[in-house]
Amino acid sequence: MLQPKKTKYRRPQKGRMKSITKRGSEIAFGSFAIKTLDQFWITARQIEAARQAITREMKRQGQLWIRIFPDKPVTKKPAEVRMGKGKGTPEYFAARVSPGRILFEADGIPLEVAREAMRLGAQKLPVHTKFIVRRDYSEEI
Repeated sequence: MLQPKKTKYRRPQKGRMKSITKRGSEIAFGSFAIKTLDQFWITARQIEAARQAITREMKRQGQLWIRIFPDKPVTKKPAEVRMGKGKGTPEYFAARVSPGRILFEADGIPLEVAREAMRLGAQKLPVHTKFIVRRDYSEEI
């Protein structure tokens, strides 16, 4: 699973997400992509599940790029623990995703295979997504 080698702070504050994506909103590597329409935290497990679903449908042909990285530690306290006594321990890592962000890109496969693979991958994610194709794409594979 994806996680940073080291972080600056072990238990950071939650923070707020409030804007649409400026960077990472255009297709950069492949011909097909899924773009998010919501803002949410996507966990490393969800990213990995989506990656596996997409790769399996592509039958390991072509190439896949993951455009998000879970770099935010999310803490959690154990069940049935009383209030106070400090912050919980880091439980998992999440990627902050805001509307317009490209999540996955693919190339080297036919359009219909890419559409189905991205649909299956999007089912594993907690956000609404949209399938997009590069503007200069032509069906010559």
